[in-house]
This record gives sequence, structure tokens and C-alpha cells, in this order.
Amino acid sequence: MALSNARKADILLILVTLLAAMSWLFSKEAIGLMPPFLFMAVRFLLAGLFLALWGLPQLRRLNALQWRRSLRVGLCFAAGMSVWILGLFHGTHVGEGAFLTSLGVVLVPVIGRWVFAEQVPVSTWVALPIAAAGLALLSLHDGFTLASGQWYFVLAAALFALYYTLNTRAANHRASHAEGAVTKVPALALTTIVMLTVGVVTTVLSAVYEPWLPTLNTVSGTLVMWVLASALLGSAARFLIQTYAQSLSSHSHGVVIMIVEPVWTASLAAIWLGERMTSQQLAGCVVILLALLVSRAWPSASASA
Repeated sequence: MALSNARKADILLILVTLLAAMSWLFSKEAIGLMPPFLFMAVRFLLAGLFLALWGLPQLRRLNALQWRRSLRVGLCFAAGMSVWILGLFHGTHVGEGAFLTSLGVVLVPVIGRWVFAEQVPVSTWVALPIAAAGLALLSLHDGFTLASGQWYFVLAAALFALYYTLNTRAANHRASHAEGAVTKVPALALTTIVMLTVGVVTTVLSAVYEPWLPTLNTVSGTLVMWVLASALLGSAARFLIQTYAQSLSSHSHGVVIMIVEPVWTASLAAIWLGERMTSQQLAGCVVILLALLVSRAWPSASASA
């Protein structure tokens, strides 16, 4: 029996979550050896140029509207990734950061409603207070105080929610009619533009805020390995598959299948980095996971009823 597009999208997004979890570790290792914005610049420029080798014919066929929509997605994602890498740089716990960033999944329908007047599932309104409770457990130590790394991850979550919504609409012509567009942006071309946009933005940020000479003088094989792994697996492959998967489904809230990502990330961080959570941290992550499950499972159960 042939798989439906929706089922294909789900399977591909599960693969995306595994690549995303691996990318957390690649990035954590790399920024221990070089400045964070410089790492992001090299990572995404390499990824974008790699994809451009195959995507040039598609890029040449894009019209002005498709370029504008793609650049809009790229600038939004550049903002999210810039904040995210600061969270990873300043944060002390990769697994916790992954659960905080995953809050963006719950926010996707809310952003869709706010920006494009999409209908918000009831499950989202139920999931939001649960997610807030999980966030409180991760921050209630001596009152409600978020560490700098945690603030960056929460802000990144909101920006990623907007990115998911814009990316789905740009990649899927069925979701574009409300905006007056009739032609979707091909997945390869869209991903290429997004990757290069992130690379350009973070290059500018790095040039303004970071020294390059110390890194250039101490380049090692280990650093090159982590950068290449991040660029090719964690960026090019991951986001190309994600964009293609999103092109198969017109519903922006379908991306909530990515709830698996923080579980993968926390598990890999425990194995690779030896991270351990306190009981309160673990409780907060479990509550956030519950919110993600509610936002994902409830609509599916209602549809099958």
C-alpha cells in the first residue's frame, strides 16, 4: 500500500528529529573550539553552497515573489539560529535546552493564528499552560529566574515557531493561496536560500562581535570534523529533508511531530556528554514533553474519532 503524503511527511520529520539531535552535539563540540557566530557562519555558508551545487537550476527559475518569500523565511530562521547558538554557548545543560527550544512546537499554531489567521486547535490552548508549568519547574530555584542560556532558548523557540509557519507556507502551494501566491518554492531552492541567508547574517554578526584570528591560527582536524558534520548532516541534509516533508503537508501544526527531538537530544547528551538532570529538571522536561504530546496526539485522536 502506497504511503500518503501526510504519512511520508511524518516519517521524514522523525528522521529530521534525529539529525537535529545530533546537530546539538556537533554544535556544542564546535563552539568549544571557536566563537559561536563564526561557527554558525561557516556551518551555514558551507551548507548553502553545498546545496547550491544541485539547486542552481531551481534558483534560476524562481520569480521575484518566490525570492521574497524565501528571504523572509531565511531572515526569520537566521534570527532564531543566532539566538539559539547563544543559548547553547551560555547554557549549561544541552538536554534542558532542547526541551526549552521545543516549546516552539506548541507555539506554531498560535503564530499561525496571529500572522495568518489560521485556526488554532483546542489542544494548543490545553498544551500551553502545561508547557508553562514545565518552564516554571526548570526555572523555579530561588524564585522565577531564568538563566541567560534559558532565556535565549525560549526566545529561539518563539522565532522557530514563526520560521516553521513561514517555511510551510513557502514550500507548499496549497498553503499559499490565502496570500495570493500560486507557485510554491521548490524545497531545494528554498533550503539553499535559507541556509545562505543564515550564513550571511551570522557572518556579519561575527565580524562585528568576534575575533577571527585566534581560530584561524588554531584550526585542527577535530574542529574541521565537527564543522563539516554540522554543515552537511546537521544543516544541509536536515533542513532539506524538513522542507521537503513540510511541502507534503499543508498544515503548519503538523510539524509538532518534532516533539521527538528533545528526547533524542537529552538521550544523546547523557551518553556523549555525560549529562545528568536533577529531579526538578527532569520533572520540568517531562511536563514539557506532556505539553508536546497533548498538542500532537489530541488533534490526531480527534481526526480518527
